[in-house]
Amino acid sequence: MALQCGIVGLPNVGKSTLFNCLSNAKAQSANFPFCTIEPNVGVITVPDDRLVKLEELVQPQRVVPTTVEIVDIAGLVKGASKGEGLGNKFLANIRETDAIIHVLRCFDDDNVTHVDGSVDPVRDKEIIDMELQFKDLETVEARLQKTEKASRTSKDLDAKKLVEVLKRYKDALENGKSARTVELNEQEEKVSNDLYLLTNKPVMYVCNVDEDSVTSGNAHVESLKDAVKDENAEILMIAAKTESEIAELETFEERQEFLEDLGLTESGVAKLIRSAYKLLQLQTYFTAGEKEVRAWTFLKGYVAPQAAGVIHTDFEKGFIRAEVIKYNDFVSLGSELACKEAGKMNVEGKEYVVADGDIMHFRFNV
Repeated sequence: MALQCGIVGLPNVGKSTLFNCLSNAKAQSANFPFCTIEPNVGVITVPDDRLVKLEELVQPQRVVPTTVEIVDIAGLVKGASKGEGLGNKFLANIRETDAIIHVLRCFDDDNVTHVDGSVDPVRDKEIIDMELQFKDLETVEARLQKTEKASRTSKDLDAKKLVEVLKRYKDALENGKSARTVELNEQEEKVSNDLYLLTNKPVMYVCNVDEDSVTSGNAHVESLKDAVKDENAEILMIAAKTESEIAELETFEERQEFLEDLGLTESGVAKLIRSAYKLLQLQTYFTAGEKEVRAWTFLKGYVAPQAAGVIHTDFEKGFIRAEVIKYNDFVSLGSELACKEAGKMNVEGKEYVVADGDIMHFRFNV
């Protein structure tokens, strides 16, 4: 399940530094492999202590973690929605991603110039929001014109419903609000799910702070928190410059000592990867055997056949049942056999909603 998070931000806010830290994550832990698909796309594993524990218990021939793709998207400037700078490329790239990691400069440094001459993360956020909203407004207006005509000449109830949704989106965007602020019911989401609006994507704000502010924050971070308090968005503080220094250290012990000196228990990169996974509404189930222990990514709310389909479409088509062991039971009892003998392996059917951490074995017939 190759889902992507796009890293966006104005020029010189630390976006590329952060992406480079992610690319060096393999130097921080063996559990963080990284590879490059294209010059600006990386595949990064999601740190998960449960996978490490399962490896200890099962001792398989190989271990396969779950991953998220991170895309370093070209820096945006004012007028991007009209094609200024690399605007068209930026907007095309971000449309293809599933979620947005919005990097904002929250540190003062006279040696690092800001594209607008001063440090103001709220202003920077609004610049990018405005450009995305302008582009979404173009999309909505074009679709509204087409759909209104169709709804007048037919009895298509979905078209009439879509017109109502588009008008609400248009009103929000014209008032400087993102599409994600418009609340829709299940039917409304269904008729409008092919709009792919840029400002409808889930967003995480990453405050790039100085080393002294990485644990307590600063005035820039507080101003941003106040500005986004109604967005239900996640905010993460990372010192990108410090993260790059951590990545250069040779040993795990040196990196841990560095983090402890800063009052941290783990790197900001690890937090970001996990937060990105959560932002995408992703969860993990495991398969565990002598040949392989593997983490599989699925969307929260998947039922057993859908989760089986993550492995192979044939598994979903021919699904019969799933044998499920809860992670805590597996760890406490130590093996699949012990779980069976203790009655801790449940047989589940097509309606079973898979839980994060389930250890699963699928029975299917094609």
